[in-house]
Amino acid sequence: MRVYFKFATFQTIINYHISHFMFSKEIYLQRRKTLMEKVGNGLILLLGNGEVGRNYKANEYRFRQDSNFLYYTGLENPHVAAILDADSHVTHFFGHDFSMDDVIWTGYETSLKALAAKTGIHNTYPFDHIASTLQQAIAQGRKIHFLPPYRHENSLYLHTWLGFPIAYLTEKSSPTLIQAIVNQRAVKSDEELREMEAAVNTSRAIHIALMQRAKAGMKEAELVGIAEGIARATGNGLAYFPIVTVQGQTLHNHYDQNTLVAGQMMLADVGAESYQGYAADITRTFPVNQQFTTQQKEIYQIVLKANEQIIAHIRPGVTYRAMHLMAARIIAEGLKALGLMQGDTDAAVEEGAHALFMPHGLGHLIGLDVHDMEDLGEDYVGYTSDIVRSKQFGTAYLRFAKILQMGHTLTVEPGIYFIPALIDKWQKERKFTSFINYDKISDYRNFTGIRIEDNIVVTSDGCRVLGHPIPKSIEAVEALRGVI
Repeated sequence: MRVYFKFATFQTIINYHISHFMFSKEIYLQRRKTLMEKVGNGLILLLGNGEVGRNYKANEYRFRQDSNFLYYTGLENPHVAAILDADSHVTHFFGHDFSMDDVIWTGYETSLKALAAKTGIHNTYPFDHIASTLQQAIAQGRKIHFLPPYRHENSLYLHTWLGFPIAYLTEKSSPTLIQAIVNQRAVKSDEELREMEAAVNTSRAIHIALMQRAKAGMKEAELVGIAEGIARATGNGLAYFPIVTVQGQTLHNHYDQNTLVAGQMMLADVGAESYQGYAADITRTFPVNQQFTTQQKEIYQIVLKANEQIIAHIRPGVTYRAMHLMAARIIAEGLKALGLMQGDTDAAVEEGAHALFMPHGLGHLIGLDVHDMEDLGEDYVGYTSDIVRSKQFGTAYLRFAKILQMGHTLTVEPGIYFIPALIDKWQKERKFTSFINYDKISDYRNFTGIRIEDNIVVTSDGCRVLGHPIPKSIEAVEALRGVI
């Protein structure tokens, strides 16, 4: 049964991706048209990414296109750019045609004109013509809209072409363009949802494999290798650096040289990326043993309840901040039942006492980026002039707090963590002693952490979990662990 399951899963994933490398050019034409209408006037400069040397120029990191450039063109070639004229609604494409050296070293490449035609662009120019195009527009008093750069090479280009000091490029970037892109990209189309579900299904195969194969005596890195192999074989690799750790109390723990020991918990935060760049972000936590201990089971069940209850309550019109606070109350209530917290639950959450155990936000938008559009500025993506970021520890880390709309895609990732350094700090400061039972916490100092994360899309009357179900009940996890 297991052999058939694995074959069917991977064959389905492979068949899907073989025929899905780019959307139709009509989709990109409409996306650019919508963007130009939203921005209204001036030139919109969209820079693709270049290749980056790992330790010297010719030894490059694996290339990943800029997500905004990918969204509006679908083209994954390095060292290209586009200028969208919001007044004439004409798009201009800039890049390099292949040379004989390119043919010798990397093979025949599509010509610039043929490349641009794939995405419905018919005006092509050498890359170095961008400078004169922008200078002419500036001389005419036209507005140049550009995005805050995150790559050093693109910062240098913007500095050279526009004359702004590198340190001020983010400040000088266009809020009009940023807000237009955020509003457009935040709501996912059916085509995008299919890509995201493909990424989730690849992630499902990864998490099932990890639950089946993890055992005491293995290195975390062996499990990372399994995850990377499945992701690369059936998609575009991993969407982010994987977190595969027996030290799950460290939220972004990328160290992978620990050896699994009986009695520990394994936290795996691993998400695949589809060939078109759409991400999944999935976390599962399971015991190194075949079964949970009673203590592990009790904490796990609280996190699972928070995960499932939030998914049941998500719908258009509610704020994600309200969902975050609901998760905090569920966790606080569960910890009260175990004697770890005490007092009035609402008051504890209002004052932030729960953040000792869940010091992060409930989730974030996901799409072409695992933290969707974070390069544009998290406050633009997750907040408005009316919904402002909290300054309270824990809630301040909520990446997305806005009112939910149909088509929003988000992560739902509650967790409970026992972080010895944070516990010691708060206990020494006698912080929230009316809500936290520090004496009881001493029994959990070495517990580490549990997080359970799914990806959802907001529907007309609720939400839907993306992809095929990934085991998360205690019974389902233990059934998979029983195969070791």
